Amino acid sequence: MSEPASLWRRPATPDAINARMPGTTPGLLGIRITAVTEAGLEAEMPVDERHIQPAGILHGGVSVVLSETLGSLAATCASPPGQMVVGLEVNANHLAVVPKGQVVTATCRPLHVGRSTQVWQTEIRRADGKLACVSRLTAAVMDPPSKG
Repeated sequence: MSEPASLWRRPATPDAINARMPGTTPGLLGIRITAVTEAGLEAEMPVDERHIQPAGILHGGVSVVLSETLGSLAATCASPPGQMVVGLEVNANHLAVVPKGQVVTATCRPLHVGRSTQVWQTEIRRADGKLACVSRLTAAVMDPPSKG
């Protein structure tokens, strides 16, 4: 019996991915990849003054940033070297509030990994494990623009 093909087409480790974060939106928000598994990516993010809306809870737009970050990173790692990935659509359902002071965890898994499109779903959970947000990113896999 042969081994199943790996999801990942490019080498990826949490340390290598996190090293690219400083000075970017994910880095400024404190998003940190905690695991690269055969099934997807895992991350965590604190919920502090950078992440809340005026009511003192996690801003829905920040949840979308976390989801799009994980989906884009995963799609890139699952694409052939030399290809680039761009987001086409992202949606999110916010299911539970997350108060300031918690750390959310996120798990991103593929729904579809095709040659030209990919769909990734991210579940964001509160510290108590309750599902706070579920989001889906559709990405296009394409040749990079020509330099000319």
